[in-house]
Amino acid sequence: MQIFGVDIGGSGIKGAPVDLDRGDLTEERHKVLTPQPSTPDAVVDGVCEVVRHFGWTGPVGATFPGVITNGTARTAANVDKSWIGTDIQKLVSERLDGTKVTVLNDADAAGVAEMHFGAGRGRTGTVILLTLGTGIGSALFTGGRLVPNTELGHLELRGHDAEKKASSKAREDEDLSWEHWARRVQKYLAHVEMLFSPELFIIGGGVSRKSQKFLPLIEGISAEIVPAQLQNNAGIAGAAMAAAEA
Repeated sequence: MQIFGVDIGGSGIKGAPVDLDRGDLTEERHKVLTPQPSTPDAVVDGVCEVVRHFGWTGPVGATFPGVITNGTARTAANVDKSWIGTDIQKLVSERLDGTKVTVLNDADAAGVAEMHFGAGRGRTGTVILLTLGTGIGSALFTGGRLVPNTELGHLELRGHDAEKKASSKAREDEDLSWEHWARRVQKYLAHVEMLFSPELFIIGGGVSRKSQKFLPLIEGISAEIVPAQLQNNAGIAGAAMAAAEA
């Protein structure tokens, strides 16, 4: 069974059809840059471009970088604030000629895919996926069940929003060495571990492709720390899974 997944991020919008039996993309993903300013109309133009690139006409799952309740955005940390209060499911569906659309938080989508197909498969304790990208997204699981919309990237760490210091974007913006950035990530993980005592951290986002450059440098964390197996395609796969379930 194939369903289309699209992942809306602060820097890019990417999507592809997904084989739900294996969690794999059935075609090479198509990506467009997130427009600036990243207003709803402009971003949905990008979503439609990605979906129509494949000639897709069936159900669509979409992720969004913010809290989502009943298809509506409640926060918008790394996109334009005009998203807040927008019924994303309705907006995208209308622009795709009435296609059924299911929307969920981007990190939650990545977590669902990793728990089903990837690094969290078979784990029943407390598992936390963290996407280190433009910001820090989080997905919390206990007993294999998702606790939706945990915004752990916004925990305060030494007087700052954690994602402002420990995201992949922070590393790039400040031109930090992998060693320096790993120390920041370590401090952030220690804080999250103190609060939730997970048995496993899964590190996702685009930087997961380079996990060997920083994960071995992180010390003093009791939980196991592994890179996401689906890497930066986890959000697309999780979006498709949510659409299939809906």
